Amino acid sequence: MAIRQLSIFLENRSGRLQAITNILAEANIDIRGLSVADTSDFGILRIIVDDTAKAEAVLKTNSVVLHTNDVTAIEVDHKPGGLAKVLRLLNDTSVNVEYMYTLAVPCGVNPVLILRFSEPKEAREKLRQGGVKLLNESDLGMK
Repeated sequence: MAIRQLSIFLENRSGRLQAITNILAEANIDIRGLSVADTSDFGILRIIVDDTAKAEAVLKTNSVVLHTNDVTAIEVDHKPGGLAKVLRLLNDTSVNVEYMYTLAVPCGVNPVLILRFSEPKEAREKLRQGGVKLLNESDLGMK
């Protein structure tokens, strides 16, 4: 199950992140989870929102450079070793975890991780076989 994520190019200057969040707030779009990675010149804001299509449209209308890509959302046991269990399932595959982050809004008792894999289909199948709960967009309250 793929989850749509927006990856937004940000110039590394004061106020740019606030401008993006303001655009989303004015459009009544809720951020479910986010990650920011930066260099000295630019950053990439990765976000999961409640209405991906609306967010993409409103951001593009405001000349924001972005890309929509697929990520995987999983539920992780909320106890020591929960993440280790997930990564152990992937250890004997050719799958690389390119990045991961947690959601800001939990869906239930357990934390939710957003992961980007080098081989998403293989990773999802291995996780499914290992009993990891994969989530879909409706599980995350997305439209």
